[in-house]
Amino acid sequence: MSASGSRKVVIAALVGNGLIAVTKFAAAFYTGSSAMFSEAVHSLVDTSNQALILYGLGRASRPADDTHPFGYGMELYFWTFVVAVLLFAVGAGVSIYEGVIKINNPHAIGNVFINYLVLALAFVFEGVAWFMAFKEFRSRKGRLGYFDAFKESKDPAVFTVLLEDTAATIGLFIAFVGIACSQAFDMPVLDGVASLVIGLVLASVSVILAIECKGLLLGESAKSSVVRGIRAIAEAHDGILGVNELRTMHLGPEEILVNMSQLQNSCFPA
Repeated sequence: MSASGSRKVVIAALVGNGLIAVTKFAAAFYTGSSAMFSEAVHSLVDTSNQALILYGLGRASRPADDTHPFGYGMELYFWTFVVAVLLFAVGAGVSIYEGVIKINNPHAIGNVFINYLVLALAFVFEGVAWFMAFKEFRSRKGRLGYFDAFKESKDPAVFTVLLEDTAATIGLFIAFVGIACSQAFDMPVLDGVASLVIGLVLASVSVILAIECKGLLLGESAKSSVVRGIRAIAEAHDGILGVNELRTMHLGPEEILVNMSQLQNSCFPA
C-alpha cells in the first residue's frame, strides 16, 4: 500500500478538525461551557497533530543519502511520538485543568442550543474523518483482528488518526451528556466533570500512542508472514542450501532492513 492512502486520511482529518476547532471555540466562548472548551482544545490539538504527521510523511519520503544510507523512513515514527506527547501535555492537560476549574467554580451555561448544534455538526465531520481512517485501516489489516492489526501495524499515520478520531467521537458524546445533564439537573458542576472525563480519555489515548510509537522507534521486526516470505524466497534460490538466521527491522512503514546468514552451496560463487 502506497503512502498516498495515509496522506489522504491525514489531510481529510486535518481539514475536518480545523473547521471543527474554530466552530467549537466560538461556541465555547459564547456559551461558557467548559466541556465545549475542552472539545475545542482537543480539535485544535488534533489539527496540529495531523499537520505534524503530514510533515513527518514528507520528511520520511526523502531518498537515502550518504548520511542516512537506509533513508529517512523512521522520521515518521519520531513525529508520531511527538504527536502522542502533545496530545497528553496539551489536549489532556488543558481539559483536566479546565474541568477542575469549573468543578471548583461552577457557573451556568448560556445559550445551550448553540452547544448542541455545534456538537451535532462536529459529530458529522468527525464521523466522516473516522470512516475514512477506518476504511484505510481495514483495507490493510488483512485477516488479522482489529486489535492484532493495530499491534502489528507499522504505519502510525493511519492508526494515529483512527485513534484520535475515535477519542474525538467519544469526547463529543461525553460533552453532550455533560451539557445535557448540567442543564436538566441545574448542576453546572457536571459540565466540569465532563471536561475532566474528556481529559482522561485523551490521556489514555496518548499513552497508547506513545507506547506503540516507542516500539517503532526502537526498531520492530517485520510481521511473521513477511519474514516467512523472505525466508522462502532465499531458500528457493539455487545457490542457497538453507537460512541460518534471519533478522528484520522496519525503517519505515514500507521499508525493511534484512540481515540474513545462510548455508551456501560451494559450487556457486558467493
